[in-house]
Amino acid sequence: MTGILETQKTINGNQFKKLFEASLRWLKANQQYVNSLNVFPVPDGDTGTNMLLTMQAAYNEISTLEEENIGKMAKNAAQGALMGARGNSGVILSQILRGFARVLDNLPEMDAQLFSNALAESRNTAYKGVVRPVEGTISTVIKDISIAVENASKKTSNLLAILEEAVKAADESVKFTPELLPILKTAGVVDSGGKGLFILLEGIQRYLNGLPLDESAVVIKDFSAIKFAETIEDIEDGQDVEVVIDFTPYQALDLKAFYDDLSLIGTSIQVGEGDGLYRMHIHTEAQKQDEPEALIKKLGEISKIYKEDLAEQMRRIEAKKNEITFNDFVSGSIAVVAVSPGIGLSQIFASQGACAIIEGGQTMNPSIQEILKSFEDLPTDKVIILPNNKNIILAANSAKPLSVKQVEVIPTRNIPQGISAILRWNPDGDFQQVVDDMNDALDEADCGEITIATRNVNLNGVEVQKGKTIGLLNGKLVVAGDSVSETCLNLLEKYNLEERERVTFFYGTDLTEQEANRIADIVQQKYPNHEIELHSGGQPHYPLIMSLE
Repeated sequence: MTGILETQKTINGNQFKKLFEASLRWLKANQQYVNSLNVFPVPDGDTGTNMLLTMQAAYNEISTLEEENIGKMAKNAAQGALMGARGNSGVILSQILRGFARVLDNLPEMDAQLFSNALAESRNTAYKGVVRPVEGTISTVIKDISIAVENASKKTSNLLAILEEAVKAADESVKFTPELLPILKTAGVVDSGGKGLFILLEGIQRYLNGLPLDESAVVIKDFSAIKFAETIEDIEDGQDVEVVIDFTPYQALDLKAFYDDLSLIGTSIQVGEGDGLYRMHIHTEAQKQDEPEALIKKLGEISKIYKEDLAEQMRRIEAKKNEITFNDFVSGSIAVVAVSPGIGLSQIFASQGACAIIEGGQTMNPSIQEILKSFEDLPTDKVIILPNNKNIILAANSAKPLSVKQVEVIPTRNIPQGISAILRWNPDGDFQQVVDDMNDALDEADCGEITIATRNVNLNGVEVQKGKTIGLLNGKLVVAGDSVSETCLNLLEKYNLEERERVTFFYGTDLTEQEANRIADIVQQKYPNHEIELHSGGQPHYPLIMSLE
């Protein structure tokens, strides 16, 4: 395997594809680890997932391509990454691949100098793709990698030696990110996007050194980083049942052997660990659904077993998509496309005039291709997109130049901003005036969010314990408490609600209607002069989202 770079001074398109696949496989093995490197103690750590789905989309474009020309191979990969990019990390990764491919355009092979030039252009494209680049992120890591490769290429033409310098530089750069971005140091993590980029390079290095690529050396220490619902999106043939088992091993768990045994039973294998308790996730054939339990009984004591019919899960997901009722849309008028994390919120946006809904939000960022697909067939050439999440704005803006239509993105960072914006929508107005009016509405409402902490941290002067309820105001952690109701009241007190007239609650899947009504009643009693509204939002992870107007 080492022959690809060790004995050759150039690589061609098919060799590039093998290295690309190695990167993808190693990132997949470490996806949940990258997800766990979340700064904030909220359930939205999805950097690993976004980068993986972006890489997978890129690889899908070249997986069956037999092409000796590395320029053509890299161009196809970059195009796939662009269309499949999700979240900020995925979009920046697609820009890195785009810059890399631009230098190799139609060239048959890549040597050390071209490798250096391509990474330099990757760096430049990544920085240009972000309005305000922040040091201590993936942008810094690609910059440090490009500098290291530039220096190494002046000393040797050996691509393997240069790659080793690149991996070393990436590792050092990632470790230094907390010194550049104080919030990383406060949270006790390194930058997740930078770590993902390091893992991509490390995957190539491992492949060339004959090391395994399918089992991560890291055991996830936080169950919340394992997003089992994401595995539903791509169910392979023969995957009939989802099995999740919590257990405590009798002795130290041999993770590699455990993975090997599970791989004989099914796919979509994930393992997490917290305080000695392990959680195993797998998809199996119906006739094998009892085999994970039998295997784990030999290794430890089982405390909880969960099984779910995957086909039924998919039916429920599809049924939800069909529950939305849209208003009639007049051909040629201004169309609004909204990103929504829950069926209730989707219906609210539809009732206010949105003619297309993109499912997405925390932990489920839509791809650029999904954003494009949502409006390309609409009978109009004027489209306004409401991302409604800070991690979707970049992808939405990246979709703009890919469409022949006139597209504008209102940079809504949360649901309240999205609802305020769509209330200013005028389907028959002057397009630019409507865009300006919707942008002006972004300051009309503040956003309160109640969720469950996913890690212990002291942030913004708030002491947070994993599993406790926390409250965020416009994305900033402000309070922590023992219950949703307590945290909600504490957040409203911090906010000084007297400056507003109305509170609108959107309750999620983790809160019953009865409890949501009880909280709304408590708030109404405490603030009798305010208008209190309650709606079912249907969003996951966040029991309450509040619009403060």
